[in-house]
Amino acid sequence: MQKPIRRLVPLALLLAMLAAPLATAAPEAPKRPNIVYILADDLGYGDVRRLNPDGKIPTPNLDRLADSGMAFTDAHSGSAVCTPTRYGILTGRYSWRSRLQSGVLGGCSPRLIEPGRLTVAEYLRRHGYTTTGLGKWHLGMNWALKPGKPPFRDNIEKGADGWNVDYSRPIADGPTAVGFDEYFGISASLDMVPYTFIEDDHVAAIPTVDKAFPMMHGRPKGMTRRGPAAADFEAEDVLPALTARAVETIRKRAGAAQKDKPFFIYMALAAPHTPIAPRPSWLGRSGMNPYADFVMQVDAAVGEVLSALDANHLTDETLLIFTSDNGCSPEAKFDELRAHGHDPSAGFRGHKADIFEGGHRIPFLVRWPGVVAPGSRSDQTICLTDLMATCAAIVGEPLPDAAGEDSVSLLPALRGEARDPLHEAVVHHSINGSFAIRQGDWKLCLCPDSGGWSAPRPGSKEAASLPAVQLYNLATDRAERHNVQNQHPEVVERLTRLLEKYVADGRSTPGKPRKNDGKIVLRKRRR
Repeated sequence: MQKPIRRLVPLALLLAMLAAPLATAAPEAPKRPNIVYILADDLGYGDVRRLNPDGKIPTPNLDRLADSGMAFTDAHSGSAVCTPTRYGILTGRYSWRSRLQSGVLGGCSPRLIEPGRLTVAEYLRRHGYTTTGLGKWHLGMNWALKPGKPPFRDNIEKGADGWNVDYSRPIADGPTAVGFDEYFGISASLDMVPYTFIEDDHVAAIPTVDKAFPMMHGRPKGMTRRGPAAADFEAEDVLPALTARAVETIRKRAGAAQKDKPFFIYMALAAPHTPIAPRPSWLGRSGMNPYADFVMQVDAAVGEVLSALDANHLTDETLLIFTSDNGCSPEAKFDELRAHGHDPSAGFRGHKADIFEGGHRIPFLVRWPGVVAPGSRSDQTICLTDLMATCAAIVGEPLPDAAGEDSVSLLPALRGEARDPLHEAVVHHSINGSFAIRQGDWKLCLCPDSGGWSAPRPGSKEAASLPAVQLYNLATDRAERHNVQNQHPEVVERLTRLLEKYVADGRSTPGKPRKNDGKIVLRKRRR
């Protein structure tokens, strides 16, 4: 019995040797990338030179990012203002399905993300990612109150109301309660109290003084809300502090990332939003005004993140997305920028807060070496709600039916494989709760006005004399100057019915209809 066994041993070795080359030749499963998502605040589509060749603000780092990856020319925020867009990014769901259907939260407002709702951070954490939140939160958190003080609401609080908070006690239901392993940032916009950094679930320094900051550097006529601040907190220090923390996080996570423990960094800048507060070393560099200087500083901050990835040998393993939460604000002083030939909206109508393209068409740049072709462009109509489904496609694990109801994967576009539209249609929303729906070249606005801050303003005499709805063909009228709703009633009817379906179904993607959390009101057309 011994001999047959001995004869089998060489045969087994031979088979193993023959199989070895086949095993090594088999392609490896794609490694899960690190994901860095940088969200600028109030940066216009036209503020990025690669998207607006006529722009006058130098953005060399964003240009380099576009040259090494893909620039989307038809990307949109979920809303024309801050809070609702951030809700959509992290949940894959339009914010108008939540309790917040107009306006934004304040710095002390309660948490907006519903208990039990899956976020991008929690999804990625469940699939092995380390998750870090940095910067402007603006999605509410539950502050501990001093005895006898009334609860905060969804409206922006007056500055002095911030003193109703007991800052010595932990914060409940903040970023670390919705999927982030760690968080460092500020509660809301940098013109809202409290003026102090938050570390995980507590303030880094307890506010002891009242402060306010100029809305634009060197112009004391307009000031932010005066209220509680940490003694050493200064507006100009926020962007450098967030950038330094991002660089440190990348360095800290590099070792684990190289051993298949990827990281997700959600870096929500508070710039170039008001207070427009560039560091002294950046003042005057643009030759235009402090807003343009601040945009240049934001570009440099992105450059520091790119350099950190390079220095830690993570560039090739990292999917990096840069975008903005809505269009540029008139606080940038458009007249001053125009005097230098610069248009933050790049010829699109309107600006932040509006239902027009300038309110929600935003820069969207993606770099992912080995997947995204360098110097490529996509004209796909996409939305910032699409991060959730894109992450699910990358991980390879489908989303639960009750998550990401308005999210579509961008992976086919990133790979250059998309031939058909990714979205059936995309829904837009303005600061006052006005709706628009975009399908192909057609855009239907269910309001007679801007829905925001530009003319014709809601409630104005000019708006009262206009048709109840607006229909534009963006292929021939990108500036939305010619309302053709009378010429194409069939398009108005079709898009109205589609939007009504999205509202009724609780989702705009295939799947089981969902119940909406709030009462959603669509503006009715005049008969």
